[in-house]
Amino acid sequence: MGAPRAYDADEIDDLARRAQAGDRPALEELLTAVRPRALRVCQGVLPHSADAEDACQEALINIAGKIGGWAGRGRFTTWMHAVAVNSARTTYRRMKNQAVPADPQAEGGGRLERPDPRTTSVIAGTRLDLLEAMETLEREHPQLVEPLLLRDVYGLPYDEIARLVDAPLGTVKAQIHHGRRLARPLLRGDDA
Repeated sequence: MGAPRAYDADEIDDLARRAQAGDRPALEELLTAVRPRALRVCQGVLPHSADAEDACQEALINIAGKIGGWAGRGRFTTWMHAVAVNSARTTYRRMKNQAVPADPQAEGGGRLERPDPRTTSVIAGTRLDLLEAMETLEREHPQLVEPLLLRDVYGLPYDEIARLVDAPLGTVKAQIHHGRRLARPLLRGDDA
């Protein structure tokens, strides 16, 4: 068995259209084709390989279940990218929630402020500050997070992001600019 077959963007778009139409073998082939890309996206957010694998698996399940959400205007891989980013962020949130132990010294078993680095691998990664900043930003400005991650973490062009989030190009540029301005102090730890 050799290396996995490389699919070009047109082949992936064709598989996605067939999968949307209910072609089960096309869906299976599509998931096989996009898995390496989805894994790379997840690894960009979750530096520990087991965590990225979990997020990738969740992304593939979401892609299969939500394939009807791809409108077909842009590339399927761009839509898949957003699904994978969201799956990685969901995996991070789940890990963070599991990693916040009760403080045995506190009255009533209070919760510690930050995750315990001994209980989650994501803490060892370089993306913790970014993920924490995005969590904070999302509470007040959820519309800014996805465009900001797609541009600054994954380097997608503004026009692709605009198609993906279904917003005018000028709006996307403004969201990214505003998101950067709000995220900058969080990334430096100025809010502490």
